[in-house]
Amino acid sequence: MRHEGAALLLGLALAATGCGGGKNVEINPESELVATRWNATLATPKQLAGAVQLKGTGWMEGEKGDTAKTRAFVSIQNAVPGGEHPWHVHLGQCGSDRGIFGAADAYEPLRVGSSGVAQETTVLHVPVPTTGQYFVNVHASRNNMETIIACGNLAPPSR
Repeated sequence: MRHEGAALLLGLALAATGCGGGKNVEINPESELVATRWNATLATPKQLAGAVQLKGTGWMEGEKGDTAKTRAFVSIQNAVPGGEHPWHVHLGQCGSDRGIFGAADAYEPLRVGSSGVAQETTVLHVPVPTTGQYFVNVHASRNNMETIIACGNLAPPSR
């Protein structure tokens, strides 16, 4: 354990002296170096535990080079192969929905492969938010939009 700690400190010291070639490097909070991604961990709501047990991730961030667009992503695992599940980013928090973020038809449904995994990315024609509450949800099917089979609150980027 002592050797691991010493190795970590040595690595940090080398990184600190090696970055920027000895120059002072400032991070501009308006640049791409600052985190702009909202992240979520998705899980099946408690009321469906035992019937469905999905897990996954989601995020949204500004589209590179275009601050008027937001790119959103979702990935699920442990889904029934062949399933098709609509998904959206919403305003609010899981269980407290205040509407879909962006155009509802901009989100292509998740199509589950033979391994039980599905993922999808979309570009929304709305600016990436800088404040507020948002979440990603996955619906049971196009014919059963009321049943949410996975949900995750998006944590805002750290500044």
